[in-house]
Amino acid sequence: MEIYLLRHGVAVEHGTRGITEEQRPLTPEGTAKMRAAAEGMKNLGVAFDALLTSPLVRARQTADIVASVYGAKDRLRELPALRPGSAVEKLWLALKPYSGARRLMLVGHEPDLSQLAALLLTGRADGVTLQLKKGGLCFIEITSLPPKGRGQLCWLLTSKLLRRMK
Repeated sequence: MEIYLLRHGVAVEHGTRGITEEQRPLTPEGTAKMRAAAEGMKNLGVAFDALLTSPLVRARQTADIVASVYGAKDRLRELPALRPGSAVEKLWLALKPYSGARRLMLVGHEPDLSQLAALLLTGRADGVTLQLKKGGLCFIEITSLPPKGRGQLCWLLTSKLLRRMK
């Protein structure tokens, strides 16, 4: 199974007056960069059977952009288990309906996505240190969900590199 972990694009700053953490949207620049990065993903040959996103506004907007570029709005679903700070056990349960998929893209937040990557690669959330930049994408191959062995890191790309592939 191919797992793509996508961090949300550049959002308005933490603590912006009148905007809660859950409501922080992408900035206009973040939106433009994310669209170019999504086009780069498509040109790179990244594909997915399901596009699953955190319900927080910035992640949902990121997923909406990807779905739009791919013409895949029908494959987009919110997954509350991708909220920041959710337990990985909740995520495994939430992913169970997708265990037959060949390719999943998960849109979420740091440090959760890096910890998930570490878990997929080593079996431990602290087994390796990765950092996904905003709009960055990580590709990991695993044998099953939940993983029954160690996954393989295929690549980790920044938004800037993805935009160059546009």
